[in-house]
Amino acid sequence: MNVFFEEDGSFKVASIMTESQGSMQIESAGGKRSKIKTSNVLMRFEAPLDGFMDAANLEAETLDLDFLWECCSEPEFGFEAFAVDYYGRKPSSIEAAAIAIKLHSAPVYFNRKGKGRYKAAPAEILKAALAGLEKKRLLAEKMAGFIAQLKAYTMPEELMQKLDMLLYEPDKNAFEYKTLDAAAGELHVSHIKLLHACGAIPSIHDYHLGAFLREYFAKGSDFTAQQIAEIAADITFDLPMADAEAFSIDDSTTTEIDDAFSIKPLADGITRVGIHIAAPALGIAIDSALDVEAMQRLSTVYMPGHKITMLPETAIRPFSLDAGKIKPVLSLYLHVAADLTITRRDSKVELIKVADNLRHDALEPFFNETTLAADSGHPYWEKLLFLFQLAQSLEKARGKYDPTKPPQVDYNFYVNDGKVSIVGRHRGSPMDKLVAELMIEANNQWGALLVAHEVPGLYRAQSGGKVYMTTKAEPHQGLGVAQYAWSTSPLRRAVDLINQRQIISVVQNTAPAYLPNSDALTTHMRNFELTYKAYSEFQIRMERYWCLQYLIQENVQEIHATVWRENLVRLDHLPYMTKVYGLPELKTGTRVSLQVQEVDTLMMDLRTKFMHVLENEPALVDLTIADDENEAEVA
Repeated sequence: MNVFFEEDGSFKVASIMTESQGSMQIESAGGKRSKIKTSNVLMRFEAPLDGFMDAANLEAETLDLDFLWECCSEPEFGFEAFAVDYYGRKPSSIEAAAIAIKLHSAPVYFNRKGKGRYKAAPAEILKAALAGLEKKRLLAEKMAGFIAQLKAYTMPEELMQKLDMLLYEPDKNAFEYKTLDAAAGELHVSHIKLLHACGAIPSIHDYHLGAFLREYFAKGSDFTAQQIAEIAADITFDLPMADAEAFSIDDSTTTEIDDAFSIKPLADGITRVGIHIAAPALGIAIDSALDVEAMQRLSTVYMPGHKITMLPETAIRPFSLDAGKIKPVLSLYLHVAADLTITRRDSKVELIKVADNLRHDALEPFFNETTLAADSGHPYWEKLLFLFQLAQSLEKARGKYDPTKPPQVDYNFYVNDGKVSIVGRHRGSPMDKLVAELMIEANNQWGALLVAHEVPGLYRAQSGGKVYMTTKAEPHQGLGVAQYAWSTSPLRRAVDLINQRQIISVVQNTAPAYLPNSDALTTHMRNFELTYKAYSEFQIRMERYWCLQYLIQENVQEIHATVWRENLVRLDHLPYMTKVYGLPELKTGTRVSLQVQEVDTLMMDLRTKFMHVLENEPALVDLTIADDENEAEVA
């Protein structure tokens, strides 16, 4: 005796070896023996096993589902009884099995009610289900067509409409995502690389920028008409005029000029040095539309060739310390004795005329390490030399002066018409040190001023190597100061704008804008710390992009580098670190030559191959572990 039975959702046949209550031992046509439950058996038959299932499947293919459904009655039924009705006679075992196979294969038509038992689906439900199946079939055909296009590196227009989702926020349940995923899987490439190959990412730079904008500027980076018009272009201030003129020192690309300096000789060998900071706090009211936006942006976003300003141009220009203009400033005056000691400090809110905006590229040939000994002929050389000597004195007072420290290099990126130039500049050059030390002095002293008057502020602190924001005046160990309140970049950082409001309230003897234990102050601090870190990481990412683009642009085939640790190296003349797989074990500081094998700006990847060690060449960079960040303000 043979049995037709169901196992794991499919039908099988076998011969009975032995049978007991509730189970039986069976043997398949291929000789495999197993045990099944008696309840799984749907039909017993005498026909030979060989060819039984093939014949039953062939017979099932001749059966029409629609006709079978029409032949069914309302109640549920067993397949053998239905086979009798369908054939109009007692069916053969193969015909009965064919009916079971066909019914079982069409759950849309026939609901399963148990082993070998079914019930015809109601007409309305069947109609809806068939429509759904047809929709799926058409969708599958559509997907197959789109997959073929993608594999031919052509972007279907329908997928292009969902490009933002596919690039930045993939929805794995979406038809477009499933199509892209299937095509990428067949080609064995990533989604992003396939989209790029299909021309859906015309600008790799804009792809990386778009990811950032989508997260931090989802509504766009433009300012509203209200924010743009909030500060009148002809705004005036009833403030005293400073008795000296100021000059600034900045990179040629700087448009938000926050800081400037003045020098005036006084009696008894005293020289008064003025540190003048643009004062937008005088014109931007708390909780105004512009202030709300500034507290959302929290900082200007920098990247090579582009920036997203914290304030609109209409709010920057009335306060930026542009040459030839009279501008409101918050000033810190240092009375400096002949031995460079500071005998007095005063803070004022005033107007000052800006005489000049000195730019690094034009100034550096006249004011550098080699021009300190004799007048270089620059009209500001004498003033700059005095400020540099004062800066050295301030650095020594902080306990941070170290002439033996290896030079560190900062890099400026200049992008014009898609071409990049990367220019290195030694950190600690006379220009840098002059600006940095005077900014540290201002941030330190104004922080102390807030403490002395018990006015709350936001401070940058460092302890145990960790840099963090706090509302308490805590030491910054890396800088060697008792407190450090960022106050010198109010056009570019919200923290500085907030602190400037507090400092001005002290100087003018008015109520502070933010009271002690202010929830707003704490909220702005927390938001700033997270946002500023994200902006900084984005800037680094875009600088890495342009480093890779530079290698492509200059067709660099071989590059030198310095081993940082293990297989991590830093490239010469570029702020770029990369791993070199297969690099032999070498000491930190070893100079090596690398072959550039692949530069991928899309995936931000550089693949190089070790060539050989560069003998007797010193490292071009300082390999010591630097402070957590460069806190000093560099123009």
